[in-house]
Amino acid sequence: MRVKNNYNQTLTNIGASVQKYFGLPQKHSGLPLMDKLLATHNPQNVVIILLDGLGSRILERTLPESAFLRQNLKQALTTVFPATTAAATSSIRTGLNPVEHGWTGWTAYIQPIDKIITLFLNTEKGNDEAICTDYLAVKPLLVSETIPDQINQFTKHKALEIMPFGDDPYTGFGEMIERIKDEASRPGKKYIYAYSDEPDATMHEKRPDSSTVKKIIKEQNDRIAELSKSLHDTLLIVLADHGHIKTKTLYLENYPDILELMTHKTSIDQRAAVYKIKPGKKQEFRRRFNMHFGNFYTLYSAKEVRDSKLFGDGPENILFESMLGDFLAIAKTDVAITAPGDHYHVSHHAGYTDDEILIPFIAKFLP
Repeated sequence: MRVKNNYNQTLTNIGASVQKYFGLPQKHSGLPLMDKLLATHNPQNVVIILLDGLGSRILERTLPESAFLRQNLKQALTTVFPATTAAATSSIRTGLNPVEHGWTGWTAYIQPIDKIITLFLNTEKGNDEAICTDYLAVKPLLVSETIPDQINQFTKHKALEIMPFGDDPYTGFGEMIERIKDEASRPGKKYIYAYSDEPDATMHEKRPDSSTVKKIIKEQNDRIAELSKSLHDTLLIVLADHGHIKTKTLYLENYPDILELMTHKTSIDQRAAVYKIKPGKKQEFRRRFNMHFGNFYTLYSAKEVRDSKLFGDGPENILFESMLGDFLAIAKTDVAITAPGDHYHVSHHAGYTDDEILIPFIAKFLP
């Protein structure tokens, strides 16, 4: 299979550049352009703002060239595989590829407990309300130590994450911007990573080119432009974890001849779905899947996926091999297969179109 992700210029490498700048060991090389910017300016503050879902194609369609984010666009990168938040944000936060950190998708098969788990919610797929205590016992097998953790523990510098969830969540994009401004004004060399779940959250419900989404992206651009005027001795970086594509939905429940061959619900994501198949039925599954969905998805065996290093290089997480199941189906068109336990959306990511995998690297040094 052909791997389109460039694992020398992706979110993992941005994390590695931060590690290098703050004197930490790296498992991967840094992003060359970011390394150059850091070496040239030696900023007191490194500020990264990640706008969930704002892929390169959407950015270019939505904002004029005169907009702050377009003016300071340095290059387009490919995200990690799959193009989904759990995998991508974990890579920039740890400096590791998905094969290493194990956060391979929105959901994943966790072999020690034989369950499909929604990783960020700590729940079993199809039941978003009840915490899966079995999963909590094995969750430490996934890499959770972040680069801010490393900076705070092993260097004399400071790092923090500004999130809309967790122990100290912000409320609204404006509050996120104010927190960045406040933290950056404090003395000392520091790293600030800020994450916004927009425009992704609204795109899932409204589609990427809706007027509502365009308004959100314009407001984000204007807020960040204003922020830039108050930052000093700062390298400001803005990027995304993945893009988005408006989709047409096929429901797997309408294909009982597929469901009858499966042992578990699908996992990873709707446009990059892992299938676990009953013993002796793999050949028949491949035939039936390609008959129904071959025009929309490419089906790969777990061995093909592993050998291709689609999830990046590096030592495999102990859970990784079992997470691949028997087959991985990757979307190549605008069709999304919604399986039992999935949520319906009008727009998706995780597939292998340029709309989904291309992300912007926006950077500006503020003296």
